[in-house]
Amino acid sequence: MTATVQQAVLTSEWTKARTLRSTTWPLLLTVVASVGLSVAFGLYLRGSFDRMPVADQRGFNTAEFAVGSVVYGQILLVAFGVLVVCSEYSGGTIRTSLAAVPRRGTFYSAKVLVGTALALVVSAVTVAGAYLAAHVALGSRSGPLLGPDESRILVGSTLYLTLICAFSIGVATMLRSAALSLGTLIPFFFVVSNILGHVPVVREIGQYLPDQAGHQIMVATPRPDSPLGPWTGLLVMAAWAVVALGGGYVLLTRRDA
Repeated sequence: MTATVQQAVLTSEWTKARTLRSTTWPLLLTVVASVGLSVAFGLYLRGSFDRMPVADQRGFNTAEFAVGSVVYGQILLVAFGVLVVCSEYSGGTIRTSLAAVPRRGTFYSAKVLVGTALALVVSAVTVAGAYLAAHVALGSRSGPLLGPDESRILVGSTLYLTLICAFSIGVATMLRSAALSLGTLIPFFFVVSNILGHVPVVREIGQYLPDQAGHQIMVATPRPDSPLGPWTGLLVMAAWAVVALGGGYVLLTRRDA
């Protein structure tokens, strides 16, 4: 019986995520925006490659270059993670959903599983698409497919984007407001985290923030002053996502809808 209930709740959450415009559009735009930026940046670099310093030319990594455009597209996955949760709060359907599924842990786990699974698929398509688009745009400047460290960068970037979405789902569940969640997450990832991660006085703390730690997996040569390697940085980011999701679970099960 429990397995049947869980399957029914998963099906319900899948239907919500698949049919609501507020959740489907961010996923589609994640792919389109990231691949489009990869093409644009690739064409620009193709024409200016010879003006780069020789050391930069020799150390050029197509995968690292391609996922640079994906970082700009991550804002859409943040929006998707927020809207997976908050669309029900803003529409007032959260009470109906919780009445239909009194076990809030079951309801929450289904929402998290569907949201992160969709994010994983879209992230894989986005990263692969941006990488192939960069190869085409760069032409002879791109080098061979799957060169040194490129497999690790591509796989790691896919996991990075998925974890960003999972973290956003947890934060949105705690805050219950799309405006508040987006108003917190977007400045945090694009302003606050960058400042804390690069200002010498607070860099020791900033490098352990989720996106700063996870970003180590997306570069061919991690920052030499960071104690985190590519995979340890991703583990730190995963820990942040687990904490956020755990906080969402605790608050969802303890307060009124």
